[in-house]
Amino acid sequence: MPSLVPARRVACVFSLVVLLAAGCSHTAFVPDRSHGFESHVATTARGPHRFFVYRPPGHERRGEKLPVILYLHGGGERGNDGIAATQVGMGPVVQGTLGYFPFLVVFPQCEPSGFWALPDMAERAMEALDIALREHNGDPERVYVTGNSMGGFGTYYLAARYPGRFAALAPICGGVKPPPWVRVPKEGRLIDLDGDPYAQMAEKLGQTPTWIFHGSRDPLVPVAMSRKMAAALRKAGGIVRYTEWPKTGHAAEEPTYAQPALFEWFLKQRRGQPSLDAGDRSSPEAVATATGG
Repeated sequence: MPSLVPARRVACVFSLVVLLAAGCSHTAFVPDRSHGFESHVATTARGPHRFFVYRPPGHERRGEKLPVILYLHGGGERGNDGIAATQVGMGPVVQGTLGYFPFLVVFPQCEPSGFWALPDMAERAMEALDIALREHNGDPERVYVTGNSMGGFGTYYLAARYPGRFAALAPICGGVKPPPWVRVPKEGRLIDLDGDPYAQMAEKLGQTPTWIFHGSRDPLVPVAMSRKMAAALRKAGGIVRYTEWPKTGHAAEEPTYAQPALFEWFLKQRRGQPSLDAGDRSSPEAVATATGG
């Protein structure tokens, strides 16, 4: 069932709440039902997986299917409590809107020794997504994945492992070649890391609209990784935008999630039906490039 609210009104209201949320201090909060956060536990072969799902209060009464964001946290939020995954990046933005964020948002949590690019952790994220879709009336045609740092790596790998599941991607300060300490089992490898990983990943992502973000002064994940990925997608005929935040380090998720344009862009994308303006543009506030590195 389509949204009952006109698209223009959604864009205006959404711009307001995200800008308001961006002004809130990102202090710790307890995710609870009063602001739309609901705890879930999935039973997996590796044990229980606790995670949270945000849903706009009252949407069930309207009977509409909601667009879904799968958020993959960074390395500092790994654990088993489920809460840490909500405390950075997407979580504070959603919390700051006080229940007006117009998406379901799924917050899986990577186990302490895991990495989102690994097959078992990718499966964990997808199990959380499937529960949210099933139990909260999510729209499978409008599912988007985004994440920062380790979650940026995971955004690429999840889309490559599960082709056709996502309508759009927004990796932030991510890369394709995992750090040396991440041991990907041979049977779970998607690409040959001794070859050209960027070209291989671009081929696997195909025509899935991808908006890449990175801080120009990132000291942990070189900005060259995102530049090369954007260039590889363009060379392969993919649909890509690239935004590089000037004077920004590794915390590129902060300016990224503070701009309503990203979420409005998400809302325009449907699985297998990218919008006409899905690629080759960047926000006017950013420096955009697809070369270098």
